[in-house]
Amino acid sequence: MCRMAAYIGAARHLAVIVVTPRHSLLVQSQDATEAKLAVNGDGFGFAWYNNGLEPGLYKDILPAWSDANLVSLCTHISAPLFLAHVRASTDAETARANCHPFTWRNWSFMHNGQIGNFGALRRPLENSLSDEFYALRRGQTDSELVFLLLLQAGLERDPAQACVNVIRQITENTLKISSKAPVRRTCVISVGVALYAFRYASDGRCPTLYSVVTAGGVILASEPMDPEFGTWSEVEPNTLMRVDGEGGYRTERMERVASPVFVA
Repeated sequence: MCRMAAYIGAARHLAVIVVTPRHSLLVQSQDATEAKLAVNGDGFGFAWYNNGLEPGLYKDILPAWSDANLVSLCTHISAPLFLAHVRASTDAETARANCHPFTWRNWSFMHNGQIGNFGALRRPLENSLSDEFYALRRGQTDSELVFLLLLQAGLERDPAQACVNVIRQITENTLKISSKAPVRRTCVISVGVALYAFRYASDGRCPTLYSVVTAGGVILASEPMDPEFGTWSEVEPNTLMRVDGEGGYRTERMERVASPVFVA
């Protein structure tokens, strides 16, 4: 399973989550403690915002610990909002197009988890995309496809409802093929002025995600990074968390996810 982290608040160097903490994202790329796989070496990437519009983006297929540019970039790039991800591939090749984050206009997206039996579900889900969003497909991952489905489902208008709609769509297609493979998703999304995060699993086993309010901002991470940041809290399942530019929280419980269609 992948590991990821994001920050919003006063402008900080990317190193604050990627490099310097005791259990930084760079450390987690080789020694994750709350994932099925301890090593996440199938590429990495980060996106950052300095003007609230389209993000900067850097990603590569090397393991994070092998990229000679990573530490230098993270100690020189400063931004009030950024996302970072290290990848452990489950169903797609190691290619730059399959590395996170994925971006579209001012949106960025990263994901941990998987759609069970994705090989059988990929075609009907891709066929549901409009020509506009299908043309944006560059890789083979379920993660990128989920991002495009969210955009089509109205992510820009109503993020919580878009998440519910896409979970319902995936689940209904899973039931059609009589698959019992679980859907497990933890996502972090940004629109440049806020972070959104949510966790969902059809079998109740959501990939991990934590939050902490620290000096000047808020950090979201797959695993707690450093006790010096403060007390880490688990992001609740079936909840869309929104963190705005002032570090404030606004959460919306996605009760609609409790519909009978979401039976494991």
